[in-house]
Amino acid sequence: MRFLPTSARRLGLPRRAVSQILLTQLAIAAGVAVLATGLFLAPLSGQLDDQAMRRALAIAQSAAADPSLAAGLLRSGPTPDSPVQSAAERIRRATGAEYVVVVDLDGIRRSHPSVERIGRPVSTDPGDALAGHEVMEIDEGTLGRSARGKVPLVAADGEIVGAVSVGIAYDSVRDRLLGAIPGLLAYAGGALAAGALAAWLLSRRIHRQTRDLAFSDIAGLLAEREAMLHSIREGVIALDRNDRVRLVNDEAVRLLGLAPAGAGTLAGRPLDEVLGAGRTTDVLTGRVTGRDLLTVQGPRVLVANRAPTADGGAVATLRDRTEVEHLSRELDSTKGLIDALRAQDHEHANRLHTLLGLLELGLHEEATAFVTEVVGVHRTTAEQVTEKVHDPLVAALLVGKATVAAERGVALRLAPPTLLPDRLVDPGGLVTILGNLVDNALDAAAGSAAPLVEVDIRAQGRTAVLRVRDSGPGIPAGRSEEIFTEGWSTKQPAAHRERGLGLALVRRLAERQGGSARAGAAEDGGAEFSVVLPEALR
Repeated sequence: MRFLPTSARRLGLPRRAVSQILLTQLAIAAGVAVLATGLFLAPLSGQLDDQAMRRALAIAQSAAADPSLAAGLLRSGPTPDSPVQSAAERIRRATGAEYVVVVDLDGIRRSHPSVERIGRPVSTDPGDALAGHEVMEIDEGTLGRSARGKVPLVAADGEIVGAVSVGIAYDSVRDRLLGAIPGLLAYAGGALAAGALAAWLLSRRIHRQTRDLAFSDIAGLLAEREAMLHSIREGVIALDRNDRVRLVNDEAVRLLGLAPAGAGTLAGRPLDEVLGAGRTTDVLTGRVTGRDLLTVQGPRVLVANRAPTADGGAVATLRDRTEVEHLSRELDSTKGLIDALRAQDHEHANRLHTLLGLLELGLHEEATAFVTEVVGVHRTTAEQVTEKVHDPLVAALLVGKATVAAERGVALRLAPPTLLPDRLVDPGGLVTILGNLVDNALDAAAGSAAPLVEVDIRAQGRTAVLRVRDSGPGIPAGRSEEIFTEGWSTKQPAAHRERGLGLALVRRLAERQGGSARAGAAEDGGAEFSVVLPEALR
C-alpha cells in the first residue's frame, strides 16, 4: 500500500510531518531566544545596581580620605559657603555623582546640592556609617531613588567626626539597562534567524527522506511493515553498510537456524558473528554476487537474493528449496529408472522374440536354458545386495542404482567386506547420503575406459562407515575440500535444478549426526568418498 501526500488540516495544524517539524523547530528557536534574552537581562539589572553602588562607595571613600574635609567640618558650621560645601560640590561635579552629602555626628547636613537643605537632618539614618561601617544600598531619598555609598569621616586623630554619603541617580542605571536591550534584541533576532534557517534546511532534508508523509502515515507504514515481515513465508534480513543486522523476520530466523528467543538481540551484531563463516554469510553480505543463489544452511537448501539500499546497506530474501531439491533429485532418479525401464522394454521384446523363435524351431531345451539365464542375472543381483545389506530401504536403493548403472554401461558392485545390519536409526538420512554419492560416482565413471562403481557399507559397533569408489577422472588437485562447497560442480546444470548441492548436503547431514565426510583419490585411479556416521545403528 502506498500513502499519498496530503495537505489536510487537523485542529488547525498542518498534517505533513515536515511542516509540523518546521513549526516545532521555529517555536523552539523563538522560545530559546526569548528565554536566553530574559535570562541575560535578569542578572544584568543586578549587575548594574551593584556597579552603581560600588561606584558610589568608591567616591565616598575618596572624599572621606581628603583630610581637609574633616578639618573643614570641625572648623566651620552648616552654612552654604563653608569649605565642606565647596569641597563636596567640587567632588560631585568631578565624579558625576548625583549628590555628595557630608553629615556631622548629629546627622545634620553640612553639604548638599540644594543649599537650602544644609543644616537640616538627613532623611535616612546615618547610624551605620557614624558607627564606623561602610554601607552600600539602593534607597529612596529627598532627591529620589539612588544607589548609595556611605563611609565614616575620620579626623586626623582617628576619631569619627561625621560621615560622607554619595548617591548615583538610579535613572542612569535604568537608562544603561534600557540601552542594552536593543543590542540584546539584535543578537537574539540574529540567533532566531539562524535557527529558522537551520530549521528550514533540516525540514527540507526531512521532506526528501519522509517523502512528505504525515506522522500517522509513517506510523501506519511501520505497523504494516512489521506485520508484513512477520507474516510472509520468505525470510527477510536487512543489513547496514557494515554488514550488521538491522532487522530479521521470523521466517529468516527459522531458515537460518537461529534461536527464536534471541531473535530480538540480533540487531546491531555483525552477520559474520551471527552465522559464522561460510557461503551463506558470503551470499548475504554480497561477497558472492548473482541472482537466485543457492546455499545450504544446516539441513536446508536456500535460495537467496540480495538488493542494496540507498544508505549502503542491503536487504536479502531467503526461500526454502529443500523440498524442491529433494523432489528434483527424486525426479532425476525417476528419470533414470524410466530410461532403464525403457531400455529393458526393448531388451525384453528382443528376448521374447528370441524365445519365440526357439520354440517355433522346436529347440525346447535351448529355450529353457535361455529363460533360466535371463531370470538368474536379475535374481543374482538382488540376492547379492540383500545378503550383505539387511536394511530394506538401503537395499532397494542399491538394487535400483544397479539397474540404472547397467543401462548406462557401468558396473555397480558391493565390496566384499560390505555388511549392514537392519538396525539403522535414520535409514532415510543414510539413503540420501548414499544416493548422492552413487549418483556422482555413476556420472564420473560413465565415460571411463572400464566403468566401475564400488560401494562399501559396513557397521563398526554403532558406527556406520560408507565408501564409494569410482573409475572416473578423479578429484582435481587441491580441491578435495572445495568440492563440498555449495555451488561447486564440474557438470552442466539440469534444466530443473542447480548443480553443486549433493556433496554439500552429504557433508551437512554427516556433520549433523556428529560424523564426517571426506574425499580423496582411489588406489587404482578415480575418486573415493568416505562418510563416517557415529551412533547410526541401534
